[in-house]
Amino acid sequence: MIERLPLETQTLYAEFLAQLLSATSTQSIGHAPGCFTTKTVKGDPYLYFQYSDPGGQSRQAYVGKKTPALDRIVQQFQRERPNVEADMAHLQRLCAQLRIGGAAPSGQAPARVLKAFADAGLFQLGGVLVGTHAFAVIGNLLGVRWRGAHLKTQDIDIAGDSRLNIALPDLHTDVPKILESLQMGFLPVPPLNRKHPSTSFKVRGTALQVDFVTPAKRPRDEKPVLIKRFNVAAQPLPYLGYLLEQAQVAGIVNGDGILATVPNPARYAFHKILVSRSRSVTDHTKIEKDLQQAAQLIDVLAEDRPGDLALAWEALEHRHDGSARTLRSAMTSFSKRFHDTSAALLSAVPSLQSE
Repeated sequence: MIERLPLETQTLYAEFLAQLLSATSTQSIGHAPGCFTTKTVKGDPYLYFQYSDPGGQSRQAYVGKKTPALDRIVQQFQRERPNVEADMAHLQRLCAQLRIGGAAPSGQAPARVLKAFADAGLFQLGGVLVGTHAFAVIGNLLGVRWRGAHLKTQDIDIAGDSRLNIALPDLHTDVPKILESLQMGFLPVPPLNRKHPSTSFKVRGTALQVDFVTPAKRPRDEKPVLIKRFNVAAQPLPYLGYLLEQAQVAGIVNGDGILATVPNPARYAFHKILVSRSRSVTDHTKIEKDLQQAAQLIDVLAEDRPGDLALAWEALEHRHDGSARTLRSAMTSFSKRFHDTSAALLSAVPSLQSE
């Protein structure tokens, strides 16, 4: 049975996402987190911008010797700041109301990491939040509360397509520096093959880990691929290219909201079934998690947005990586495990029937 969020909460989430989009699209100097300060050196006034880095350390950036032009910039900052503070207070109230209304919030530590990534432009550069954190966000987006313990994780999975390096040659961010600036103790996880670069970062003694993945160009690709615009290596995974297409923006509920990018929900459901087939038969826990997430998503989409499932299947059929054939094959065992869900899916997408 689908557990719906109250209509009031769904309406609040729509307002929350609209507010995040508006704040991002209209960002100006007033959004800069900090304040201007003046220092006098040998009788001359110099302008600095004072701020806190993601780790909470106070910093000062030199701007320049005071001039009429710089004074106008400071005045603009002071004019815009009250409106920005009001917008931020509104987002904080919306987040609090969403948590009370049953929306799934992000944990404090993952939220710090995702906020730093968002502020550094990682999602604007094609990064997509995948994995269980994305599943939780998609639930809020669809207006439902997921069931089960498979939402509990400290793993943050970020996907990026290395092929966009050519399309975006001059835009970049620096993942290792972002994680270092958080001062949370992130260290690269040594890879099994010492000749390969690390694709994961972990805080020692905790479950908090950040993993980077990218679409595999060929079957059985295992060598990490450098995503230049992120300055980080990523682990190639099968079927991931399908998941990253048509990704959409969504709001992460935390203290004041984070605008991120998550997969299309219908593609996420099909991708989870595909991934479950590619895992080792000994990896029971992850396979169970994959199938549970897929089943819950299909239940919601078959009832509310069956056309999304049809479009996601149509896109899969047009791929040349064997994924459509794999999904059809997987439906036999999926149907035995989730009979009602499978029936609803096949009703929405009749052409998915095994040939």
